[in-house]
Amino acid sequence: MTLLAWFAAFLLDSLLGDPPHWPHPVRWIGNLITVLQRAIRRICHSERALKLGGGLLWLGVVGLVWLVSWALLSLMQYIHPWLGWLVEVWLIYTLLAGRCLEQAAMEVHRALQSADLEESRRKLSWIVGRDTSQLEEPQITRAVVETVAENSVDGVISPLFFLLIGGAPLAMAYKAVNTLDSMVGYKTPKYRAIGYVSARMDDFANWLPARLSWLLLSCAAWLNGLDSRQAFRIGWRDRYQHTSPNCAWSEATVAGALGVRLGGPNNYFGQRVEKPWIGEARREIELADIPRSTRLMMTASLLALLLFAALRLLWLDA
Repeated sequence: MTLLAWFAAFLLDSLLGDPPHWPHPVRWIGNLITVLQRAIRRICHSERALKLGGGLLWLGVVGLVWLVSWALLSLMQYIHPWLGWLVEVWLIYTLLAGRCLEQAAMEVHRALQSADLEESRRKLSWIVGRDTSQLEEPQITRAVVETVAENSVDGVISPLFFLLIGGAPLAMAYKAVNTLDSMVGYKTPKYRAIGYVSARMDDFANWLPARLSWLLLSCAAWLNGLDSRQAFRIGWRDRYQHTSPNCAWSEATVAGALGVRLGGPNNYFGQRVEKPWIGEARREIELADIPRSTRLMMTASLLALLLFAALRLLWLDA
């Protein structure tokens, strides 16, 4: 039943994505973070106090999300096993963001195909944190490919990994970790202290899934007829070419598979951030690299599901 729930949720995500008006636990987690962050800022004012408050924020949000998820599943399974199974499928489905990420990337792709630069900048701003107002087509394309590569980890591979080791409640707790990082885990003056714990814990949570993404995306490159040898080589060579200990693993692997260069300097929240280049520019990046990157991401996601399902079966047989 558990594995069936995994595959059913993965299929739902692949078919439906994330309809904007459907109820979604991640939005509720985001609302909780907003409320608690405001309360902490009213009480804590020094950098040291904000760091402590940020730690309490992390513990409160992650702990509460795990507890509520576990209690909900337990209650539904107590009422009826099939009801518990349906709720499990729904929770897992809401954790997976592969189809949603693909749709967002292709929205930018379609705007670029129509030569609507302003629309492509606007739609890109929905999925990246950098300033998009002055970007030209190659820079927009590169930003989309980078986002798809990076989010293949925290959007699909990591949730599936935590699903393997702790079921839907732990996977939901991981999503809380990731949402905290995306909301407060910045190095800007406003968030540096309160988001310190959230940023570090997100790095810790994604450490192993990011390294698995190197192997999964290299295999996906081979299955998609791309350069799997370069994906494997560049993924390893440039794995630390990023301020994050995790992001470059997937970005470098995708860069190698496509034969393009990613990364480089960008503007975030009005500040110029110097970032190293990733990959080798064997050719210039092109519009077709966006659908290529989404195919890599979706293939690697399916491979992750199959790998973790096989490990689950071995675990049960042990």
